[in-house]
Amino acid sequence: MNIVNLNKIKKARELTAKKAEADVNATKFGRTKAERLAETARAGRAKFQLDQLKFEDE
Repeated sequence: MNIVNLNKIKKARELTAKKAEADVNATKFGRTKAERLAETARAGRAKFQLDQLKFEDE
């Protein structure tokens, strides 16, 4: 007869559920470092181009 600690089983089950949810969120929202840097560079170029097109009242 084996004694089973139900708290450990419960915690292990909750941990696997949290890991599964984290994996889903990582695929949904996660981006690689290269993607983030490319997006930042794109935004910088767009801001620069808009600044070039602005008229200044002087």
